[in-house]
Amino acid sequence: MAIKAVLFDAYGTLLDISSATAQLVAKQHYPALADKAEALTSLWRTRQVEYSWLRTAMADYTSFWQITQDALDYALDATGLAGDAALRADLLALYADILPYEDALGCLRYLADQNTPCAILSNGNQAMLDRAVSHAGLTPYLTDVLSVEPHQTFKPSAVIYQMGASRFDAAADEILFFSSNGWDIAGASHFGFQTIWVNRQSLPVERLPGKPHHIVSSLTEARPLLQGHYQL
Repeated sequence: MAIKAVLFDAYGTLLDISSATAQLVAKQHYPALADKAEALTSLWRTRQVEYSWLRTAMADYTSFWQITQDALDYALDATGLAGDAALRADLLALYADILPYEDALGCLRYLADQNTPCAILSNGNQAMLDRAVSHAGLTPYLTDVLSVEPHQTFKPSAVIYQMGASRFDAAADEILFFSSNGWDIAGASHFGFQTIWVNRQSLPVERLPGKPHHIVSSLTEARPLLQGHYQL
């Protein structure tokens, strides 16, 4: 299969969505966080994604950074950690400078060595993405960082996947798309992208139109597919 470009989701795929909470737990500055970190991280992410879908359905767009704050406020409230302004500020600061997964740079370096155009296609707003990508050291390996912001809607809207294809003047099936989110893979596959689901949590396949073409547990595990299945 000939591929013109490789697109990556950002949060959860290249960028570690648990890193903000994990770093604070390691610093032991907030004892109350230790036993609630896993629940907080999970609920924060769940509400972040759900709010993007709900705002799309309500035709009431706001930036993904605002959604991230709103989702954190809900998660803090639900876990009994609301009211600690310093904790909230520290979590948001660490999320703004979110860390990459250990396998992210290796995958991007490999694709760069193949002279394969690579870009991020993310629900994040541009300022949020640019800061995170730069801090994570991903910028040298990316042709572009594409945000949904100009269209003021979120994935899995087809208009967002089309933006990725149009950026590289490619047909849908000439794009290879990586995401750790099963719903995102469903949307991208339904649109026509070739897809690799980075199933970091060993979850079942979503019962939605559009199935992953390949499933791996990490970006490192995807290397044989890139070497053997696709023409990059």
